[in-house]
Amino acid sequence: MEPILNFINGEFHPSASGMTLETVNPASGQVITTLPRSSAEDVAMATKAALEAGPAWSATTMEERMAWLHRIADALEEEAETIAQLESMDTGKPISLARRVDAARSVSNFRFFANFGRDHTEPIFSDHGAVNHVHRSPVGCVGLITPWNLPLYLLTWKVAPALLMGNTIVAKPSELTPMTANHLAKVLTKVHFPKGVFNLVHGLGPEVGQAIVEHPDIRGISFTGGTATGKIVAATAAPMFKKLSLELGGKNATVVLDDAPLEEMMDGIVRASFTNSGQVCLCGSRVLVDAAIYDRFKTMFVDAVSNIVVGDPASESTVMGSVISKDHQTKVESYIELGQQEGGVVLTGGSATDAPVKGVTAQGAFLRPTVIEGLSHTSRTATEEIFGPVVTLHPFTSEQEAIDMANATEYGLAGSVWTADTARGYAFAQHLDTGIVWVNTWLNRDLRTPFGGVKQSGVGREGGAWSLNFFSELTNICVQQP
Repeated sequence: MEPILNFINGEFHPSASGMTLETVNPASGQVITTLPRSSAEDVAMATKAALEAGPAWSATTMEERMAWLHRIADALEEEAETIAQLESMDTGKPISLARRVDAARSVSNFRFFANFGRDHTEPIFSDHGAVNHVHRSPVGCVGLITPWNLPLYLLTWKVAPALLMGNTIVAKPSELTPMTANHLAKVLTKVHFPKGVFNLVHGLGPEVGQAIVEHPDIRGISFTGGTATGKIVAATAAPMFKKLSLELGGKNATVVLDDAPLEEMMDGIVRASFTNSGQVCLCGSRVLVDAAIYDRFKTMFVDAVSNIVVGDPASESTVMGSVISKDHQTKVESYIELGQQEGGVVLTGGSATDAPVKGVTAQGAFLRPTVIEGLSHTSRTATEEIFGPVVTLHPFTSEQEAIDMANATEYGLAGSVWTADTARGYAFAQHLDTGIVWVNTWLNRDLRTPFGGVKQSGVGREGGAWSLNFFSELTNICVQQP
C-alpha cells in the first residue's frame, strides 16, 4: 500500500525528518505500509495550521458545523466497507466486528453530535431582577490522542464534538493502527473540509503525543489509553492548566447473581468477556458468580468459550481474531503463566503454543480465549489489566462479598450485573465503585450518557452534554433587567 503521511493544513506530508515506522498486520506478521515517525517539529507545524484556521472556523455558526458533521458522516458511510477492511487489517479483528462496530460507530458518532447540537439548548436562569445566559466559546486548538483497539471509533468520538464546538484539532492515532485515521483525512479532503481545522500527526507517544501535551498553544487534551501513559499526560498538562479528559484502563467485573437465567444470558456474558479478543477497556475480565450456581455457570461458560471460532480476521465465520501484536501476545501469555503460578487452573485456552489456529501462520499474534479459576480475587492476575482474551472466575457467597470483590481493584471504569430481577440488579449496581454499570446487557451505549471512570480509570466524562462542556469554555452573562 502507499505510505501513510501526516495531514497538516489540508495536505499530506512526510515527517520533517523523513523518518518512518512500519505498521504490521498482526494476524499475518506482514508489513502493510510505512507511516511518519514525526517529532515536535511536525506537531508545531500542525498546531500553527490549526491556530491559523481557528478564527474562521470558530466564526461559523452551529448550523454550519452541524451540516459539516452530517456531510462527513455521509462520506464515511459511503466508505464503510473500505474502513472495515482497513481496520480489520490493521488490528487483526474479525471483518464482521469491524463492520458492525468500528465502521458503523464512526458514522454514528458524527450523526449523533450533529443531531445533539441541533436539539441542545442552553439554560437561562432568572433571579434578583437579572437574566443569566450560558454562553459557549471554543477552547481553541485541542489535542486528541487515541489508542489502537478501536482506532477510528474512538477518534471520531472526540473529533465530532470538538468540531461541533468550533475547535481546531491536532490528533495523534496509535502508531500501531494509523490506517483509518489516514482514511478519515482522505475523506475530509474529498468533502473539501476547511484546511487546517483537522490535522493529523503520526508517530510514537513519547515523541509526538508528549509534544502535543507540552505545546503551550494546545489548550485541551483528550486522551484515551493506558493508565501509565495517562499519568504522564496528567503530570505534564496539569501544571499548564490545560483542560484534560482521561479515559484510561479497566479491570471490570461481571457479576452473576444467583437468580440469573443462564441459558438466556450466557451469550451476552461471553460477549462481554471476549469481544475484540478482550481488547476493549469495557470488557468484563473478572467474572464473579454466586456460589449456589457456580458449578453450573462454569460448565456452560467454559463450553461456550471453547466454541468461539478463532481464525483469519478476513473470514466471515471468524468470531475472534488476533491480538494487536506479537509483543502484546507475549504480555498476555505472561499473565496466563502468572495466573498458574498464583494457583490458578486453566479451564480452557492457554498460550499460543497449545492453540493452533486454522488458516493462519505462526507469525500471527493469536491466542485462544482463556478462562482461569482458583485465584484469589486480590491476586495480580485478577487485579492488573491484561487487556487480552483472559478471564478469571470467582465464586461469592453473599451480595456484600460480591460488592467487596468487584471494588477490590485500583480501576473503576465499567461493570455488569446479571439477574432475573432488574430492580435487584439496579440496586446492586449502585454499590459498584465504577463509572458505568450495565444490568443484563453490555456495551449498550446511549451516546447522551456520561462515559468515563473513577480511581485509576480516568478523570472526566465524555458523551452528550459532557463532551460539549469539555470542548467549550462556558461564560455566564448576567443581564440586569430594566
